[in-house]
Amino acid sequence: SAAYLAGLSGWVISDGQLSRAFHFENFHATMAFVNAVAWIAHTTDHHPSLEVGYRTCRVNYHTHSLSGLSLNDFICAARIDALLE
Repeated sequence: SAAYLAGLSGWVISDGQLSRAFHFENFHATMAFVNAVAWIAHTTDHHPSLEVGYRTCRVNYHTHSLSGLSLNDFICAARIDALLE
């Protein structure tokens, strides 16, 4: 996990979850991000937990079937990072 985490920007592992908080200028930008994350989740069939606020979104990955983190959690996190490049 540590090697995969090193390849990500701003993500942390806490309580068995891979998490990152994203901050935006306004609600519209936040919701555009949420919809993009939803598309990634749909196309990969791997769905994070999202905590959405007016200008923030926290993304939490955890593979329930493993009761922990999988390689797919890190791959999806990297795809989300690519949205903001």
